[in-house]
Amino acid sequence: MPEPGGLHRASSLVLSAAMVVIGVVMLVVTLSSGGGPLAIGTILGVLFVLAGGGRLWITWRDDHV
Repeated sequence: MPEPGGLHRASSLVLSAAMVVIGVVMLVVTLSSGGGPLAIGTILGVLFVLAGGGRLWITWRDDHV
């Protein structure tokens, strides 16, 4: 049985990576459909990528400190 902390870390990494992927997909779909830099899909896509990347960085940093 895995430790509860390890399970939490693994699920956090998976969900954070999913947020980054969703953000990138939102950006690609929005920009390929002709959306500009202020389109809602572009803004939300950037925010998803930043939030997911930030979570990944914090999770990785806490493990190595």
